[in-house]
Amino acid sequence: MKILKKLLLVLLLIFVVAQFFGPEKNEGDLVSLNAFYEETNPSDNVKLILKEACLDCHSNVTRYPWYSKITPVNYWMAEHVNNGKRHFNVSNWDTLSVKRKDHKFEELIEMVEDKEMPLESYTWGHPEAKLTDTQIKDLIGWAKQVRQSYAVESH
Repeated sequence: MKILKKLLLVLLLIFVVAQFFGPEKNEGDLVSLNAFYEETNPSDNVKLILKEACLDCHSNVTRYPWYSKITPVNYWMAEHVNNGKRHFNVSNWDTLSVKRKDHKFEELIEMVEDKEMPLESYTWGHPEAKLTDTQIKDLIGWAKQVRQSYAVESH
């Protein structure tokens, strides 16, 4: 029993010390979203969907909940954000070719239609990000319009 108490004390000490360390936060400037918004022209409704369900992981601007200050949760969240930005980062929109942008929207449509996005692990902590059928329809309709504009632009 003495060994168990010592082990628990050591683990508690490690946990407390770990709270002083954490990954770099993804707190960029909202201005980084402007090129994406101007080019894709989402309605106010779609902008709200993007804000609540997409942009925390797919831009350089993340809204952090209170529990993001707890290690190891903060490292887990940082990995999700970095992975999301690797696949689709609207803050770097103006650096992509039209062909690449079109492909990103093709993936967006597929992932949302298949209900693979937003991730279930994200919606646990952000219930407002769980998309309704109407929101899915609105988001996909907008994305298809954007793809049509890229098709016209590339010809």
